[in-house]
Amino acid sequence: MNSHLPIGIDELLNGAVETARLEFKSGWDSETTAHQVLKTLCAFANDLQNLNGGYVILGLAEKLGVAARPAKGLTDEDIDAAQKWIRGNCQRIEPAYMPVIDVVEVDHQRVLVLWAPASDVRPHQAPDGPKGDRKYWVRIGSETVAAKDQILTSLMQQTARVPFDDRRATGALNEDLSLGIVREFLHDVHSDLRAEPDAERIYRAMQIVSKVNGHTLPRNVALLFFSTEPERWFRGARIEVVEFPDDAGGNVLNEKVFKGPLHHQVRQCVMYLENMTTRHLEKSSSAPEARGWLSFPVPALREAIVNAVYHRSYEGSVEPTKVYLYPSRIEVVSYPGPVPGIDKTHLTGNTPAPPVPARNRRIGEYLKELRLAEGRGTGLPKIRRSMVENGSPPPTFDFDEARTYFRITLPAHPEHLALGVLRDYAYRKATGDGRGARALLEEAWKTGARSPSLALALVRECAQSGDLHAAETVLSEVSQTDPTAFARAVTALAAAYADSQNEAKSKALLDRLPPLLAGQDACEAAILERRLGREEQAHHMFERAGEVVLLDARALHEFAQAKLKLSSNLNRSKRPADQQTRKRLLQEAVAFLERVTQMEAPPTRHGWAWYHLGQARQRLDYPRRDIVEAFKRACEQMPGEQRFKDALRRAEGGTTKTRR
Repeated sequence: MNSHLPIGIDELLNGAVETARLEFKSGWDSETTAHQVLKTLCAFANDLQNLNGGYVILGLAEKLGVAARPAKGLTDEDIDAAQKWIRGNCQRIEPAYMPVIDVVEVDHQRVLVLWAPASDVRPHQAPDGPKGDRKYWVRIGSETVAAKDQILTSLMQQTARVPFDDRRATGALNEDLSLGIVREFLHDVHSDLRAEPDAERIYRAMQIVSKVNGHTLPRNVALLFFSTEPERWFRGARIEVVEFPDDAGGNVLNEKVFKGPLHHQVRQCVMYLENMTTRHLEKSSSAPEARGWLSFPVPALREAIVNAVYHRSYEGSVEPTKVYLYPSRIEVVSYPGPVPGIDKTHLTGNTPAPPVPARNRRIGEYLKELRLAEGRGTGLPKIRRSMVENGSPPPTFDFDEARTYFRITLPAHPEHLALGVLRDYAYRKATGDGRGARALLEEAWKTGARSPSLALALVRECAQSGDLHAAETVLSEVSQTDPTAFARAVTALAAAYADSQNEAKSKALLDRLPPLLAGQDACEAAILERRLGREEQAHHMFERAGEVVLLDARALHEFAQAKLKLSSNLNRSKRPADQQTRKRLLQEAVAFLERVTQMEAPPTRHGWAWYHLGQARQRLDYPRRDIVEAFKRACEQMPGEQRFKDALRRAEGGTTKTRR
């Protein structure tokens, strides 16, 4: 069954059209359903918010705002009755209005689809029931309601005012449209119209042409989406991407221009920006998925570009959509600013935007059908959400008092900025410019680069010079608000205090660490806890580190030593539970130490691992040959270590065991 709808029924039902533009009816009857449908058709024709009407689907029930599947469908008799009633009673809508009626198949059932695009002669009225008064009906969200008060005033102000993108183009012919681009679009939205051989029929069915004196001419939206050179008619219909080497925006480093159909521009521009995005991934041994960040999250970039193309004006505006790339941010600028009714408080995310009409109803419709854009009012929240999920600073949205432009600013991820600073820092350190290296870090921090990597480098730099007060100041600005991200810097400062014999300060800093840390951060904190003699805290930290301990020879060795120490603390206890715990700790220490001896590590690490393994085997009363073997291997790794020789001699003599 071929459909003549401009979008495939599966796309229609699966999110390509926002739910506010869909109305579902499970069945048909001429007493109630029919009059509800008439009011909804009137509301879609009035198109209060410039979304280009909507669809009424008969034979599908609604469940939580979407179609309930499988479809119930309509009988042939109901389909015939519904079509006759609608064609006969749509004359009761004033001015007269007729939707596009089509029968399609869903879940092997026949359903009736009424496509009701926005009217060029709005506002319309329809009766409130069989004998009710005529009223102006509009859609508010997913509801059809009678227009009253301010809503009615707003509707009247739109009387016979067709958005620019839906008007007939001046000086253009149907021959200026590319049938190939049209068919490509229909293929992307899974419309059966792509198989229609006659171009004129396709254009009329899509309503991208207007009838004038017995023939048709293209609408503006047709030239914007389906001509090869939209700039012939709309001088600003392109995207310019300009890259600057620094934040001052002086010399241009690179420039790229995207032309052609609007949806091609969006796709190509987003792909270009995505290829320029820095990706950083790190595998976490405590979680199955890799974690990381991007210099600029792709969903935010896509939404910013789509927002600019969708909401800008193409009527007399000669300025292109502009994308400025700076080291610290990306700015997306469109012209002019937002439509009246939107003010700056609506851009903060705290105040919902009012349901003001969109500037372009057809552009938005096509971008949504292509799944380049989402539902009304979702773009800016999605940008905010994707920036937060990426760990980036929040975006900003602004426009000038005269509403001549609208700008979206996406700050770069802090770690992306830090990488450049740290490269310069390492170079200065390597060339002997220690003072300049520290000054570079301090300047970056002063200008607001709140990166965990930068904080760690700055804390270590301050600690090496003995300026622990400066290091403490750095952490005081961030560690209280985001202790997990800056945990490694906290641990580095705690280690510096331990080096200066200020164990109390060191312990106090470690106590500020959150209970959940990334694996490597937990390992470093655990090693320092052992150094401070807090074996129980160290053991807990190692456990929190997860599997990352098993991949690090030093951490695994330290973990085993913590178990040995804790087992020693239970030597004098007579409680059976304590003795069971002691034995378990020793067995785990043996397993860890045997693993360390098989890992790649310096001879010193292997030597001490074999020595501690010999001690653990002694405490577990292993056979003498196993104990002797461990101490022998320790001596082989570090022949000059007297403690290893003494332990081997005692083990071979069998007269003295290592103290339990």
